[in-house]
Amino acid sequence: MSAKTVLPAVAMTAVSMVLTLAVVVMWLGTAVPWPVAVVVGLGIDGGWLATLAYERRLAAQGDHNRTVTAVGWSFGLIAAGVLVAHALTAEHSAGAWLAVAWLPIAAKALWLVHSMWERTALTPNALDAIRGIQQEARDEAAVARARLRAEASTEETRLTAVTAAGARVAHVQARTAQALSSAWATLESARQGEETGRALTSVTSAVTPGVTARWELPVWGPSEPTGTTALEAAPALTDGALDVLVDEIRYSQSPPLSYREMAARFRAAGHSASEVRLRAAWKRVA
Repeated sequence: MSAKTVLPAVAMTAVSMVLTLAVVVMWLGTAVPWPVAVVVGLGIDGGWLATLAYERRLAAQGDHNRTVTAVGWSFGLIAAGVLVAHALTAEHSAGAWLAVAWLPIAAKALWLVHSMWERTALTPNALDAIRGIQQEARDEAAVARARLRAEASTEETRLTAVTAAGARVAHVQARTAQALSSAWATLESARQGEETGRALTSVTSAVTPGVTARWELPVWGPSEPTGTTALEAAPALTDGALDVLVDEIRYSQSPPLSYREMAARFRAAGHSASEVRLRAAWKRVA
């Protein structure tokens, strides 16, 4: 995988070094002997290559030296400066020479990209583990989405069923109310009719002379609960009399009766008392 970044860097370095050497020989060859120009060009390229090799060695050891990096970039800038100066002083094709003057800087940048690639590179096992984790996360997300969609569909179906059932109940209640209203109207019309009154009068007068029947419709509406006072409309026993009756019934046989047996015999004898008073009397006697 590192070949994807190292090969372009190597190619760019080779082209940059050849171009720098050629420009130095052509540019300085007219002013100094060509061996001197070759030495100058090789010096620039050699310094550039030496610092690059040392940087690569430090990178392989997991280390970094800012001084070496600065020297390497200095050689790159010197090579680029030589190319720019040659392009500016050339009589022919100045634009073409200026266009390739960035090659040393580009080669240095490619080596920087390659070093960053190496620092962030992972082993195949780590990459497989990462892909497995990502795939597991995608699977869990897909399952969660499917579960949410299924729950939403189920809830929608339930709400639809509940709404339909409620509509049916309301329809039945409406029909029942209509039927009750019609029946009540029929009863009211029968009550208000003259024939009904005469018929009731004839029936009741035969049974009880001088009594005219009064037929009232039952109340259709909310009713109030019947309290304890209504249940004991008859004269209630006093506490003393109730205690005496409870005591007599309790000790009517041996062993004494339990509360359930006493209460059953108390009511079977025709006496009337609320459950609260009867149990209070039992506690007082017992």
